Amino acid sequence: MNIGFDLDKVFIDYPPFVPAGLIDKLYKKRDNGALYYRIPSIPEKIIRRASHIRFFRPAIKENLEFLNNIPKTGNKFYLISSRFSFLQNPTKNLIKKHNLDHLFDEMYFNFENKQPHVFKNDIIEKLNLDMYVDDDLSLIKHVAQKNPQTNFFWLNNTIKNKRLTKNIFAISTLSSMFNKP
Repeated sequence: MNIGFDLDKVFIDYPPFVPAGLIDKLYKKRDNGALYYRIPSIPEKIIRRASHIRFFRPAIKENLEFLNNIPKTGNKFYLISSRFSFLQNPTKNLIKKHNLDHLFDEMYFNFENKQPHVFKNDIIEKLNLDMYVDDDLSLIKHVAQKNPQTNFFWLNNTIKNKRLTKNIFAISTLSSMFNKP
């Protein structure tokens, strides 16, 4: 089984005391109703780089433990992160610090600054994923339409273990991926 995972809010948490909604507002916007992600301005990049210091980005230990316990036989794991190029060095540091490079068969990063939903769709299609986990429901809705053969899992804290569409499921823990409603 080919399984893809996002990085932020799946394996690496947001900085403490910063509401996820604020991060989404700064990062995501609608452009004439279409999904669109902003590349931050130079001052925002400085703040974002500072917020990506390892101290401010703790690992989500239960998710890393879960991934470590999935049998590797017959499964391939892919990390697919849409982080922009200005976060390349902090991302590499986080990967090393949390030994993520040992958990995944391959890792893909959006260091070419494509729109995140376009980048992730390209990788999902390339890898022919069976399952993909992300915390961004808008992105999942976009890529799920283009990849009907893939089961998408929205990892969140509000809706637990519920089928949202034919191939989108809301889950609150990674282990729920294997117990689809």
